[in-house]
Amino acid sequence: MIAIDWGTTSMRAFLLDKGGTVLEQRRLGLGILEAAGHFATALGTAIDGWDDPLIVMAGMIGSRQGWIEVPYVDCPAGPREIMSALHGVPPLEFDGRDVWIIPGLRALDPAGGCDVMRGEETQICGVIDELGCQRQTVCLPGTHSKRASVMAGRVETFATAMTGEIFELLCAHSMLGRLMSPAREPDSDAFALGVIHARRDGDLLHHLFAVRTLGLFDVLSREQLRSFLSGLLIGHELNDLPVDCGTVHLIAAPSLLVAYEAALRLRGHAVRAHAEVAAAHGCYRLASLAGLLPQWGSA
Repeated sequence: MIAIDWGTTSMRAFLLDKGGTVLEQRRLGLGILEAAGHFATALGTAIDGWDDPLIVMAGMIGSRQGWIEVPYVDCPAGPREIMSALHGVPPLEFDGRDVWIIPGLRALDPAGGCDVMRGEETQICGVIDELGCQRQTVCLPGTHSKRASVMAGRVETFATAMTGEIFELLCAHSMLGRLMSPAREPDSDAFALGVIHARRDGDLLHHLFAVRTLGLFDVLSREQLRSFLSGLLIGHELNDLPVDCGTVHLIAAPSLLVAYEAALRLRGHAVRAHAEVAAAHGCYRLASLAGLLPQWGSA
């Protein structure tokens, strides 16, 4: 089968064998914003040369701006609840193949507020067997970072932090960004200083001004300020994470894994990292539960 993790600005495609092992993967800058109105063409480009009959897609492709809007499943929910809400794409819309879209999750709070995710639920399904039955914390960094509470194979609730988006906005469109100079690689000392600074008295809006003052008085160089800001924002995201929450499971791209693992360890948390390929494993698990996998005869 083919698994697709289709986000707002990029897409990852995975070719899997009959046992769910990833044979090949591709990353393309064909997010739903760029592919809008031409989703079938973009999918064809992404999987060119792969003729497998089953395609399962997760992420923003199932959003209101995507190919087909697939309703959210309410928490608590696990693979079976998610699987039951899979939505098929009409065969004529893509080469006559069997194409399915995975729903997102919605978490409601007692006050009537809600939170949503699309794509992260599939990543969680991909590692759910490794989480056991006790309550676990799963952190999924990204443009809109998610932190989920998972117990007995079901996502009980989760919360979103716009950490990645705020970071990019401040770097590209704020006075703070004008103080920064490009660096060859992230500065671990400046990043750690930001994580520590986030624990000081004061809120985020106050702490952000430290990016200016630390640069103004040459405590940090222009090349270090971006790393400090990253640590500061991630530190604030983690401020309400209890120290006694147990091992934190991280699912993210390699660069974000490094940053979040460093921040969590600075805060005294044990960390277990999981690769992005969890999305492909989640697609496979849901397809298997739904009985969608092709039936191979014995040799």
